[in-house]
Amino acid sequence: MFPPADAEWFDYDRDAQAMGIVHFGIGAFHRAHQAWYTDRAMDAGDRDWGIIGVSLRSGEVAHQMTPQEGLYTVTERSGDGVKTRIIGVVKDVLVAPYEPDAVIAALTAQTTRIVSFTITEKGYCRAADGSLDPALAGDESVYHYLGIGLRRRHDAGLPGLTLMCCDNLADNGQQLARLMREYLALRDPALLDWFEAQCTCPSTMVDRIVPATTAQDRDEVAETLDGLRDEAAVMTEPFSQWVIEDKFARGRPAWDKVGAQLVEDVRPYETAKLRMLNGAHSMLAYVGLAHGHTFVHEAVGDPAIRALAERLMREEAAATIAAEPGQDLPAYADDLIERFANPALNHRLIQIAMDGSQKIPQRWLETLAANQHSDRECPAILAGISGWIRHLRGANGPVDDPRAAELGRLAEREDCVMALFDEGGAMASEWRPSDADVAAINAGL
Repeated sequence: MFPPADAEWFDYDRDAQAMGIVHFGIGAFHRAHQAWYTDRAMDAGDRDWGIIGVSLRSGEVAHQMTPQEGLYTVTERSGDGVKTRIIGVVKDVLVAPYEPDAVIAALTAQTTRIVSFTITEKGYCRAADGSLDPALAGDESVYHYLGIGLRRRHDAGLPGLTLMCCDNLADNGQQLARLMREYLALRDPALLDWFEAQCTCPSTMVDRIVPATTAQDRDEVAETLDGLRDEAAVMTEPFSQWVIEDKFARGRPAWDKVGAQLVEDVRPYETAKLRMLNGAHSMLAYVGLAHGHTFVHEAVGDPAIRALAERLMREEAAATIAAEPGQDLPAYADDLIERFANPALNHRLIQIAMDGSQKIPQRWLETLAANQHSDRECPAILAGISGWIRHLRGANGPVDDPRAAELGRLAEREDCVMALFDEGGAMASEWRPSDADVAAINAGL
């Protein structure tokens, strides 16, 4: 590649950079978010934070990026226009099942200081109660590689690492630390004290809408690149937010110099994002699909569905959030509606609908429980639950969810709401559906 006239280009020597970060789950979101921030931080002068990407299963990203020597583009789209940047921070992409020794070598390299993750909620191998499920945390899981890598660092006298979860889990840093401790307690208990003393797990909140890239998107990027085709191109919105607990074992890139927020407590930002943005996204997905829509901007352009999104964010979710000083939740809701309505981003509802069983607890059920405690109703979330049950019944085609078979059977029952959500149900939480809740959900089926 060379610097095309219509694209931004980094200004550092890629070959001179040390690899400071290993990232598991190098999909489109990471490339448009954490790698994008890191590329810009290195461009601003904070060097030696190159990224080695790891795919836990699929070799698709490696097949896209390896022939391009890790180079790819991030294109921001909005009603105001298009901006493309070539990203140089990713040096290599490993496919763990085929290159396990290379993955371990990356984790044990002297230069590696941070290991980060965007492996989706299901990648953390949690049981229904949130604990580690040993049956899932096997040799194909991220814990397998981390356990070996940390053991070898310990034995070689190398310092520990920062393990940084960038997935949509409440208290994600604390959850990762707990799950890692549970794994080590099972597989290598002698390493627990070293892990506690040498490693940190900061919490983070990540926010950027990144639709799946299409062939048409790649064609349009090729025009910007003077005919060069980028198979690893990612499309996104101009907005991005990254809030990070400043708790690192061995330093970090100067992400705060390029727009990230380093804070003591991520929770207020994380809660707002999970309950307002993600909660509304899931509702838009299931209700929007039920109304025949394909994209987020179409769903939010439907007056009845938009009213539900407004209600969910402004009344149901915001009422449960203890905002930080200066954290303006009404303004946040305004921004979210504007972002959802962006006609330049074709964000597919079916993409958001994936893995609902892993997302719904933190996006909806915590909000329902908090409102139930204060005797407040949540008709918008209940409408979303109706849409999700219809989705489990196959209304939108095959269900992409790790618990699809189990939950699909329960969704077909006449008492499906109680079978799913009541005490002892498959999705049981602190929320207990009232008779009125059950009637409202059933009315939407």
